[in-house]
Amino acid sequence: MARYTGPSWKLSRRLGISLSGTGKELEKRPYAPGQHGPNQRKKISEYGLQLQEKQKLRHMYGVTERQFRNLFDQAGKLQGKHGENFMALLECRLDNVVYRLGLARTRRQARQLVNHGHVTVNGSRVDIPSFRVLPGQVISVREKSRNLDIIKEAMEVNSFVPEFLTFDADKLEGTFTRVPERSELPAEINEALIVEFYSR
Repeated sequence: MARYTGPSWKLSRRLGISLSGTGKELEKRPYAPGQHGPNQRKKISEYGLQLQEKQKLRHMYGVTERQFRNLFDQAGKLQGKHGENFMALLECRLDNVVYRLGLARTRRQARQLVNHGHVTVNGSRVDIPSFRVLPGQVISVREKSRNLDIIKEAMEVNSFVPEFLTFDADKLEGTFTRVPERSELPAEINEALIVEFYSR
């Protein structure tokens, strides 16, 4: 199944969360898209709730269904809670780490930066967005890419870097210090529903 490339605002409204991380999509119309506007009365089944939660998380990180399922299966082999491990693995993706460091305004932009070879891990160029970053690895912007507008604009608006990362804005370099804890991951996701969805 291909990656979703349709209108992200419409999708944000359908899922009830801001996929861009700015919250703008839901300010004007905080209800699902459709001709009946906010008056749609739909009772969602248990399966529907589980599916919706899965879609929320999948679209939030911008991964394909296959990548999502593979990571979910990998998380099941780790010690600890399946759902929390799964979310932590999503957070370890290189495109997500680039986004978290504030080098891109959205995960979609971060994925482009990685795809186009602007990012290095421990000094080596990596152009695979799904590359798993390990604790201690250093993520940098390549010398040639430092003046990109997309990075400059992101740096102007983004000042918050999570505690599991350190960032040197002058060098455009960050370190993935540890795997994030559940409290540092998106609070609007109920990962237990996703585990139930795949356990059906």
